[in-house]
Amino acid sequence: MNENSIIKKTKIFVKNRFVGAEGGHDWFHTKRVLANSIHIAKEENADLFVVQLAALLHDIADSKFHDGDETIGPKIASEFLKGLKVDKSSREHVIRIIETVSFKNSLSLEKEPFNSIELQVVQDADRLDAIGAIGIARAFNYGGFKNRALYNPKIEPKTTMSKEEYKSSGSPTINHFYEKLLLLKEKMNTITGRKLAEKRHAFMLNYLDQFYKEWEGIY
Repeated sequence: MNENSIIKKTKIFVKNRFVGAEGGHDWFHTKRVLANSIHIAKEENADLFVVQLAALLHDIADSKFHDGDETIGPKIASEFLKGLKVDKSSREHVIRIIETVSFKNSLSLEKEPFNSIELQVVQDADRLDAIGAIGIARAFNYGGFKNRALYNPKIEPKTTMSKEEYKSSGSPTINHFYEKLLLLKEKMNTITGRKLAEKRHAFMLNYLDQFYKEWEGIY
């Protein structure tokens, strides 16, 4: 099976898996990450086949929707790629990206570091979808899904957390801006990713300024 056919079959598989998914982590999120990944990969001369597979499969079983189990996604992806007879090198590379790509895993000191330009590309693409107008929408959608407060002035953001603290956090959605979203611009790996992050970061700062002005209902 050629690479184009593998990508097409992967798109169909992922789209079907995401039927009924939470709105911030659904097929449309994956589709945007894929588009961002392709753009960045072309600018950064990354392996487009590996990047596309990793982008498509990066959220196939997000641990936050599976009782924190981080092994399910890589297992599903590995079995699927084996079924398509993807070569071992590409398959293992994709799985390492899936295991490493999330923000919470950047907080962990447990695993031996893994890095590649393909990981950097997909990670930047995923992080871009967590900031800007889309990032704000996704943050509040997930906050509503978890029945979290919009904002509570008495609860201070925690800007330094371990992986386990981050995973168990139930803080208001506005705190999430300071605990993750506003940190992502400086965590971009690639030149292309950093350039794309600038406007989205500025948009979030403007949004927060307006939010606080309206919070008391008198602005």
